[in-house]
Amino acid sequence: MTRFAYFCGHEQWQPEVLVRHARLAEEAGFDMVMVSEHFHPWVDDEAAAGFAFSTIGAMAAVTERIEFTTAVTTPLFRFHPAIVAQAAATLDRLSGGRFNLGVGTGENLNEGPLGYAFPAYAERAARMREALEIMRRLLDGEKLTFDGDFYRTDRAKLYSPPLHRVPIYLAAGGPKSAALAAELSDGVITSVKDPDETRRKVIDPLNAAGEGKTVIATRWALHARDTDEAWDVLRPWRGLRAPGRLEAVDPADLRRRADLLPRTEVIGRYALAYEPETIIDVYRPLVDDITADVVTFQMTSRDQEGLITLLGDEVLPELRKA
Repeated sequence: MTRFAYFCGHEQWQPEVLVRHARLAEEAGFDMVMVSEHFHPWVDDEAAAGFAFSTIGAMAAVTERIEFTTAVTTPLFRFHPAIVAQAAATLDRLSGGRFNLGVGTGENLNEGPLGYAFPAYAERAARMREALEIMRRLLDGEKLTFDGDFYRTDRAKLYSPPLHRVPIYLAAGGPKSAALAAELSDGVITSVKDPDETRRKVIDPLNAAGEGKTVIATRWALHARDTDEAWDVLRPWRGLRAPGRLEAVDPADLRRRADLLPRTEVIGRYALAYEPETIIDVYRPLVDDITADVVTFQMTSRDQEGLITLLGDEVLPELRKA
């Protein structure tokens, strides 16, 4: 049975607001909260950038049932993989066994500001291979001495271990990451624009390389009635689709690049959905075509809390019937 997640974006909302959103998402009937983990946001003028691991701890304190998944953190530069494992274990304990670890190879927006070089995908994938092994072995209770090309540990051990086996999900947008996820993780987190393309590039390679892997499918939609309202709600996220997104360091650069594009071009890269029936139409393919284990609503609205309630009252019940 498909489960449903609500996306809490640190790039838009301050952490105390996201804590309230997580509580509302639980009340609305969501099964999971996906929490972004960034050092910098996508633009500099309407933005936030709280520390996700702290926010999730606060979310755990005000909820009882809902699960939490980082979407996603990068265990390659800012954080040694062992530190990410320690954070995951602590959050699992604080949430009573409700934490899942989502990881990805990242963007320079989060690494470059701190002086780290941001290498090409081949090196980042090689680093991720080592990171996945270190995190898995530590989370499984091992005292680990590891001597890799990128990371080392000397009798490292988590002395506050997790309460349950913490799943690790790898962000994947193509076949190479999907194959790595199949080999060394519990599944993928994949952003869906075209369901057929996602199936071809991610789902089929994942299934070909392994069985029983979890698919968490996310999709962006703007809760807006027209293009003017769409641009208004998109403002904190408009740098997400700007040229040079992966290489940028300064959110101001992404904001300027995005604002040079025609608004219709930027908005056209997102689904617009306002009425419950339209929202259902946007997310139903992730249930029917992708057959995702978890479908994540990445939506932004002028009335975010009202949107959460709307999703719980009128959208989730219809999609659960599918």
